[in-house]
Amino acid sequence: MESNLQQDERYHLAQKKVKKIKGFYSHLFFYLVINAVLIIQIYLKTTAGFWNWNNFYIAFFWGIGLLVHGISVFTTTSNSIFGKDWEERKIQELISKDENTKWE
Repeated sequence: MESNLQQDERYHLAQKKVKKIKGFYSHLFFYLVINAVLIIQIYLKTTAGFWNWNNFYIAFFWGIGLLVHGISVFTTTSNSIFGKDWEERKIQELISKDENTKWE
């Protein structure tokens, strides 16, 4: 049986995860709305050359940022390069390095 402390910690972690997911969906919503408005505006004002790179670079680079945001939210952080496991290993490395350093 879990203690209340473990349940509270699991609840807190779940709450943080939900907040991250909500942040991603907000980011996605604004990406879609703003880029739809921009593309419609460009389409209505452009007589020729609609498929020009200059018309879509904002959506492209913002899309890369959105992709990275989604990966950070929906992948397990323990397996990522700078996830929780990495943090713990780095902390232990710095502690052991500090213990071996002589301060005179």
